[in-house]
Amino acid sequence: MNWMATLFLCAVALLAVDLVTAFGWLWPSHVWWLRGLGLASGLVLAALAIVQGLRPPLVNSYEVILEGLPPQLEGTVIVAVSDLHLGSRLDERWLAKRIDQVEAERPDLIFLLGDIYEGHSEPAPGLRETLSRLHAPLGVWAVLGNHEFHRGGEPQAAAFSGNGFKVLRNSWAEAADGLVLAGVDDLTNGRRNGHGSIALHQALSGRPPRATILLSHSPLYADEASKAHVGLMLSGHTHGGQIWPFSYLVQQRYPLLAGRYQDGDMTVIVCRGTGTWGPRIRMWQPGEILRVTLHARGTGEDG
Repeated sequence: MNWMATLFLCAVALLAVDLVTAFGWLWPSHVWWLRGLGLASGLVLAALAIVQGLRPPLVNSYEVILEGLPPQLEGTVIVAVSDLHLGSRLDERWLAKRIDQVEAERPDLIFLLGDIYEGHSEPAPGLRETLSRLHAPLGVWAVLGNHEFHRGGEPQAAAFSGNGFKVLRNSWAEAADGLVLAGVDDLTNGRRNGHGSIALHQALSGRPPRATILLSHSPLYADEASKAHVGLMLSGHTHGGQIWPFSYLVQQRYPLLAGRYQDGDMTVIVCRGTGTWGPRIRMWQPGEILRVTLHARGTGEDG
């Protein structure tokens, strides 16, 4: 599939040349030379994007003050991965290296933020066995992304549970005394069918007044989560746009595209994706693994 992305980037470069030259009306004697330059630029961009896509994801660290966090949970380390898209192009060997990266961070909690498998077919036994290596003192927690629903959410949720992971489906649970985790099924699907806000309300209702982290594959309804006194929201899905200039289009639909945001008292962190969807290619947006260190009010600084 890399060839499709290469053609796309070449087409973008050639279109840029034609727009600048008014499709050959301006500088007609130089237009073919300029088009050749545009084609060469597209090929260079594609080569850079392929190299970027094949690089290991970066570990990006964040310090977050979580309102209501008990003192005994000061310094809790979360490692979160999103959008692995295991299966069609990313295999057990690639996954094993990502697990080594996660374990090297010595997390207290591990979050799987959806689209872990490509989802169009049954995950290979080797992938499931390798993924089961993930362990953390306070558990491995998962939510379902849009790709988990390609074959229906139930089989994928059962696969995660079979690995010993705890799946949050429009529900909440206490990971430790004083720390609530809430999780929702993919809110992009929910928004399409008009149930997104309902799912979010269901996931957050009835929880005790504790520090709350929301796991949501799609970075949607952040304003509603903030009003419901969520302290931290972790998401993925956008891939940071993955291939420029798609990032500009993706941001029209998902204003919280990648990185850290603040919505009232709630911190939102959107993962660019640990793997890639489709081609192994990334333009300006390297893959990432999130490392989040929690601090109680008065004991840490946002960073």
